[in-house]
Amino acid sequence: MATIIYLLCAATALACACLLLRSYRTTRHRLLLWSGLCFAGMFVNNLLLVLDRVILPEQDLSTWRLGAALLALMPLLYGLVWEDD
Repeated sequence: MATIIYLLCAATALACACLLLRSYRTTRHRLLLWSGLCFAGMFVNNLLLVLDRVILPEQDLSTWRLGAALLALMPLLYGLVWEDD
């Protein structure tokens, strides 16, 4: 059951990233770009979670997952702090 939930979370993050980046491509609102990049990073984070918990349970990938989550949040943080409308 946990594997299904991990994969659904990854699919949701990928869908959000695609929708946000597609909307950015049509409207050119910069916050959509930063949000889309954040969700793309969250997709990578969820893939690492599947690798860590399901495919390679004997290895600890928690440091890589936390690093991916940090890198995923950086574009959104930049967009929220430095971009102005």
